[in-house]
Amino acid sequence: MSRIAYVNGRYVPHASAAVHVEDRGYQFADGVYEVCEVARGYVVDMTRHLDRLDRSLGELAIGWPVHRTSLEAIMCEVVRRNRIRNGLVYLQVTRGVAPRDHFFPAPTTRPALVVTARRSDPDAVAKKAQTGISVITVPENRWDRVDIKSVGLLPNVLARQQARDAGAQEAWFVDEDGMVKEGAATNAWIVTGEGVLVTRPAEYGILRGVTRAGVMDLAASLGYQVEERAFSVEEAQNAREAFITAATTLVMPVVEIDGRPVANGVPGSMALSLRASFFDIAEKTKVW
Repeated sequence: MSRIAYVNGRYVPHASAAVHVEDRGYQFADGVYEVCEVARGYVVDMTRHLDRLDRSLGELAIGWPVHRTSLEAIMCEVVRRNRIRNGLVYLQVTRGVAPRDHFFPAPTTRPALVVTARRSDPDAVAKKAQTGISVITVPENRWDRVDIKSVGLLPNVLARQQARDAGAQEAWFVDEDGMVKEGAATNAWIVTGEGVLVTRPAEYGILRGVTRAGVMDLAASLGYQVEERAFSVEEAQNAREAFITAATTLVMPVVEIDGRPVANGVPGSMALSLRASFFDIAEKTKVW
């Protein structure tokens, strides 16, 4: 079956979906995006994702392209038209199409909206979680406003490629004090020797991950202690466990950092328990 995309008011074949050459997302990375997991016929954590979209749009002074309830319906329709039960739904909003100029275009310029969806194999991801992943660390070189989920992701792309070239699956950005900030596409966590879950505070230094927030809720329900503070690369390497969170990976154990194994080099029990229970507590919007 051919894939279907939504582009500025129309459902079109994915292969022929296109935006204007003067779309400001293409020319200036002047836009934001969100990615939601689709699991078992549900869109996961839609409310939190759209709340974050609202914040990102507000920080960049971009208007909503359609009413929020309409966007919810569009997302579900794209999932349905692509017959996806497990996968991802991606949405991108840019400031719109206007003659190329660094100044904002006229207020009448309509924001542009693209929504796509694709399948994923939950069994393959679960299998990866049973062995865990490796990460490398790279110096922080991004702009200060990484709390905005902007489409300007070139440093993240380069970091991810550097990780692949090193035989790893993710890169963690590290600040000038040697403290871990977050992954190129994930939030970073460790578990201390005392069993405390630690992740960096999500103010303006990292993205306030939706899955990160869900894991905090889940941890509280399971009686796990969570501490929001910075941690060093060395502390992570010497931790009981390490893991990453994102809509694309959920909770994914980290078993090696910069070539050094974490603990005994296998996925930890707390990360695996959080992963196993995440769907049960997450908000679910039924599509099928």
